[in-house]
Amino acid sequence: MLFKTRGIVFRFTKYSDTSIIATIFTELFGLQSYIVNGVRTKSSKNKIALYQPLTLLDLVVYHKENANILRIKEVQCLYHYHSMMQNIRKSSLALFLSEIINKSVKEQSHAEELFHFFLESFKILDNLSGNIENFHLIFMVRLSRLLGFGPQNAHEILAGRWLDEDEEMILQQFMTLEYGEAFAVTISQRRNIADALLRFYRNHIENFGEVRSVNVLKEVLE
Repeated sequence: MLFKTRGIVFRFTKYSDTSIIATIFTELFGLQSYIVNGVRTKSSKNKIALYQPLTLLDLVVYHKENANILRIKEVQCLYHYHSMMQNIRKSSLALFLSEIINKSVKEQSHAEELFHFFLESFKILDNLSGNIENFHLIFMVRLSRLLGFGPQNAHEILAGRWLDEDEEMILQQFMTLEYGEAFAVTISQRRNIADALLRFYRNHIENFGEVRSVNVLKEVLE
């Protein structure tokens, strides 16, 4: 049965010589896998761009409950990023957050709410002209709430682990801070808070593991 939905690409993997399996988080069905034929050829090189991580899509898809791999009938870009992939600081943030959501989002529940969060968050990041240094920290706090283990205060994130008093107060501010809101944080404080949030995720998500892109992000945001 055909359905019209919006989606955000999480990742894709190569399948056969010319095809891919695209993992897309859809507004209607949550996380789904779609086989896309013929996109890895010279004549179709523009089509593969639609399946790059974090691309926002308008889709018409075939859907069947409990099917492992489905197909896409129609696809087009929902929102064209203006700066997120060209600006090195924004693209580093995007790489980090893409890794976070790939490790964190594994179910179909709360699909509409989660999709709206991704849509609005990445559009905001794309359009921000400054104050992006703390974006990933705010994003992680908000995502954890949508995934059902979000903290009400900094103590829940720390879980007995130590930050200095100033860092704990800053972490508490991130509970309510808006994207793009100016907030003074030193490089060291931002790194320590990021590490605390990553430990928090590892404590709540099975097989979360290490986030490889965090070191790149730390270097770029200095």
